[in-house]
Amino acid sequence: MARRTRLEVLGSILGICRGEGSSKTRIVYQVNLNFKNAGAYLKWLTEKGYLERADRLYKLTPAGEEMLKELNEINSILQLDAPQAKKEISD
Repeated sequence: MARRTRLEVLGSILGICRGEGSSKTRIVYQVNLNFKNAGAYLKWLTEKGYLERADRLYKLTPAGEEMLKELNEINSILQLDAPQAKKEISD
């Protein structure tokens, strides 16, 4: 199983926080992170303005919506390029 990139983890966290928001516990279990790593990602996302904390929930901000859209585009491009990169390496 391949390791996830930071971009994939950030995208997963932002996706979970859409709509009604999400608790740290839910994020930890759905993204498969430990609490320490999840806390670091959540702190960074909150400080940069992509998430806001309301009570015990993390919610996506408009800037977070835009970031999620861009991360999804980047990840899809990287996934499209990955098989060709592997083929070029094996040639």
